[in-house]
Amino acid sequence: MSFSLHLPIAQRFCDFVNASPTSYHAVETARKQLLANKFEALSEREKKWNIKPGGKYFYTRNQTTIVVFCVGSKWQPGNGFNVVGAHTDSPHLELKPVSTLESQGYLQLAVQTYGGGLWTTWFDRDLGLAGRVIVEENGSFVGKLVHIDRPLLRIPTLAIHLDRDSGNKLEFNKQTQMVPVLATNIVNQLLQKEEKKDETKKTHPIILQMLSQELGVSVEKIKDFDLSIVDTQKATLGGPYQEFLFSPRLDNLMMSFCALNSLIDTTDLSNEKNVLGCLLFDHEEVGSESAQGAGSPILSELIKRVTNNSELLEVAIRNSFLISADMAHAVHPNYSDKHESNHKPMMHKGVVIKTNTNQRYATNLETGFFVRTLCNQNNVPFQEFVVRNDVLCGSTIGPILAGNTGIRTVDIGLPQLSMHSIREQMATSDVTHGISLLKAFYSQFTELDAKVFL
Repeated sequence: MSFSLHLPIAQRFCDFVNASPTSYHAVETARKQLLANKFEALSEREKKWNIKPGGKYFYTRNQTTIVVFCVGSKWQPGNGFNVVGAHTDSPHLELKPVSTLESQGYLQLAVQTYGGGLWTTWFDRDLGLAGRVIVEENGSFVGKLVHIDRPLLRIPTLAIHLDRDSGNKLEFNKQTQMVPVLATNIVNQLLQKEEKKDETKKTHPIILQMLSQELGVSVEKIKDFDLSIVDTQKATLGGPYQEFLFSPRLDNLMMSFCALNSLIDTTDLSNEKNVLGCLLFDHEEVGSESAQGAGSPILSELIKRVTNNSELLEVAIRNSFLISADMAHAVHPNYSDKHESNHKPMMHKGVVIKTNTNQRYATNLETGFFVRTLCNQNNVPFQEFVVRNDVLCGSTIGPILAGNTGIRTVDIGLPQLSMHSIREQMATSDVTHGISLLKAFYSQFTELDAKVFL
């Protein structure tokens, strides 16, 4: 198998994820790409949208969720919405509202664990900071993104000499032993210039100084911030044949990337009767119950505002279809017994259709049929996944959106290893498989749906 054909799109993903250390940055990266491709920015605060057939639009919420949609040239109220949903967030460490800590001569930062991370992988890494800062400008307050992309922090492990069991097992208390080291107090006192102190005691003055330098504003203009700890190592192509992606945040910036680019590349809307949508939500990793998560009415509000006809709203929902696109578990060569014997997704084998009879995934007979048909018609390889009966099944935005809206929904993903680690792994060829399926969905689903009576 030659992987040269897959490398350009895989490298594009590396560029995307490297520019997106947080959900804020992922949405901003997507926003810039959409504007470059002549999508029109909307605001949810506008009383009325001037939506036209053939138009391409997007809007954001909280700068961490983005909604993108294209209106088919033959669309009319009551027609459906062909939507791909993914999420912008990944497990990470986030500064607590008051993050100032000092212990044994070290300056440290108090952090919260966001989501279900493989936290052992965060030890002994070169870590930076990224997030959003509220800055005062000419009497107004604006949000500015910041990414201090250099080694600032580290969470050191305890030497094996002080804990002989640590060579085989790393056990730690997330409150007291997973605390990043920022600086030593003595060097900080010697080298730091006298600055106005943070009267709220939210964080060390050195953090405010760095934010000031990065943003080019005085410390006094910084009013608040939301900062995450991020890895400084870049995503890259790996392996002797460049068949792998070694990357942070594959779950789920990979499916966000595939969905966004598949919709952007669907340029011919001349015969499309439906609305084509891409919704990238925040907060999936913590349950989706937020104003910008999949548990919010964002999708329902989109359908309502675009349809703009209360009598046809339910009809539009019945005519709609959602692909919930999240990553999937590739079979692990060292732990193959963790997979059900007939459902072991492999790298390079394509899209994974995820099913769970207890509705942890939203796939059913009808929705799975559509994806399998699109794959077969477009030579996209696919494989099936269910968890073992003695293993708890994770979930996605799929069941949440299906339950809240009643839209037909299927759960898919691409196979990866080390999910929720600070560094994850997948096959470069599967990026192509994911985009191929989603392009087929956007360009062919409406016609296929008209032929199916279930």
